[in-house]
Amino acid sequence: MATEGMVRQQLVHRLYVDHQGWLNSWLRRQLGCSQKAADLAQDTFVRVLAKDHGLEAIREPRAYLHTIARGLLNNHWRRRQIEQSYLDALALQPEAVMPSAESHALIIETLMQVDAMLARLPHKVRRAFLLSQLHGMTYAAVAAELGVSERMVKKYMAQAMLHCLLLTEDEP
Repeated sequence: MATEGMVRQQLVHRLYVDHQGWLNSWLRRQLGCSQKAADLAQDTFVRVLAKDHGLEAIREPRAYLHTIARGLLNNHWRRRQIEQSYLDALALQPEAVMPSAESHALIIETLMQVDAMLARLPHKVRRAFLLSQLHGMTYAAVAAELGVSERMVKKYMAQAMLHCLLLTEDEP
């Protein structure tokens, strides 16, 4: 067992030494920010460390690291987009309604969870939910927009609401 752990540690070390510079440079070109690039490069290797097995099977290390880093980069851009949308909406509110820094962080985290939940929904379910909840459309109007029956919209909404409930159950 100790030998297996040492081999794994050596594989990760070799992967880091051989490819960290390349990965950091690639991320810096994508982000235009060396600090955020360094953070995401480190997060990529943290993900590699979290893998229980399979490191010895990696034949294309840069492709492997690129795939992990691309996912982290997509999460970064999505989070920035959500945060900017929230800040834009917040700017329209009176100053007395402005949340504290702690509340702001909690709100962004909650929006990220909702976004992730919505991303897991099938396309029509997500669309029905957003048309109904964000745009205030009736189920009949949603049905017409999606080209389905009103009964199907009700099923879509039930599915979306179930996912919302599951999201709240996961909270500590």
